[in-house]
Amino acid sequence: MTPHDPDDPSGGRHPHDPHHGFPVDPDVTPDDLATGPNTLRLIHDRRDILLVIALGGALGAAARYGLAQVLPHSPGEFPWSTLVANVAGCLAIGVLMVVVVERLSASRLVSPFLGTGVLGGFTTFSTYAVDARALLASGRPAMAASYLLGTLVLGLLAVVVGLRATERLLR
Repeated sequence: MTPHDPDDPSGGRHPHDPHHGFPVDPDVTPDDLATGPNTLRLIHDRRDILLVIALGGALGAAARYGLAQVLPHSPGEFPWSTLVANVAGCLAIGVLMVVVVERLSASRLVSPFLGTGVLGGFTTFSTYAVDARALLASGRPAMAASYLLGTLVLGLLAVVVGLRATERLLR
C-alpha cells in the first residue's frame, strides 16, 4: 500500500478493490471507467443497456407522477405520495435483486431496465429532500424529522422484507 496522498480523496483506496471498503459492481470493470476516446466506444458498446435504462426510467417516472396525482399534497402537508413511492420502490428492489440473482441472471438487460430504470425513475429521494425542506419552511420541524427518519427506516425495512419474502417464496 502506498502512503496516503492528501490530494487523493480516496485515501489510496480504489473503487474496484474489494478489500478497501468500496462496493463493487460486478458489471463494472476498470475499462468502464476510462475517459477520452474510450468513452465513445463504451457508450457504443453499451447502447442497449443505456436504452433499456432510459425506457425503464421513463416508465418509472410516469408511474411516480401518477401516484403523485392520486395522493397530492401541499408544501406544509405530509408527503404521502413520496413516502409510498420510496418505500414501495425499496420493497421492489429487494424482490428484484433476489429474482435477478436466482432466476434471471442470464439476461444482462433485466436488472438495468427494472432496477436502475423503472425503480430509479419511480423512487425519488430528491423529492424526499425537497419535501422535508418544505415541511421545515412551513414550521413543521417535528413532521420533517419524522418524515426524514421514517422514510429511511421504512425503506431499509422494505428492502429486507422484499429480500426475505422473495427468498422464501422461491424455495
